[in-house]
Amino acid sequence: MEKKLYTLLVYSENIAGILNQITAVFTRRQVNIESLNVSASSIPHVHKYTITAWSDEDQITKITRQIEKKIDVVKATWFTDDQLFIRETGLYKLATDVVLQNPKISKAIRKHDAQITEVNPTYVIVMKSGKTDDIMSLYHTLDEFHCVLQYTRSGRIAVTRSTQEQVSEFLEQRERSRF
Repeated sequence: MEKKLYTLLVYSENIAGILNQITAVFTRRQVNIESLNVSASSIPHVHKYTITAWSDEDQITKITRQIEKKIDVVKATWFTDDQLFIRETGLYKLATDVVLQNPKISKAIRKHDAQITEVNPTYVIVMKSGKTDDIMSLYHTLDEFHCVLQYTRSGRIAVTRSTQEQVSEFLEQRERSRF
């Protein structure tokens, strides 16, 4: 089966140890997590895990079901990129002397719609938000100038293209079924 990049959105109560339980599901199935971002969600007392992994549909479905069986997990769903609005942030630390000597570097930063956030005698910090390909494209462009001192990319953040989070619908249905 063909592997592609899937994004899992997992919602859970904020309980110590739940991240370990979630990542253990991937480890048992020998699937490497490409990126992981955890933050509070729009729902009080519920955290959102955005996890990306290369897999096939059958395997990602099984992983999602196993994660959903965890007691403190409220809801887990997998998505393909076309079902989500996705962003990441890249930070690039560049050598100030090289940047000042070569105006093509500043031009490349502007062309990639990135921002210079700090300049000092030693380094320049550039920040780029966008899709993974755009962030990597800027990295490769800057790397050709041999000015990159450090580089990092955040984990993916994502929201569904629907009007509200699926977990909201799930929680509403669960609340109605109690009565």
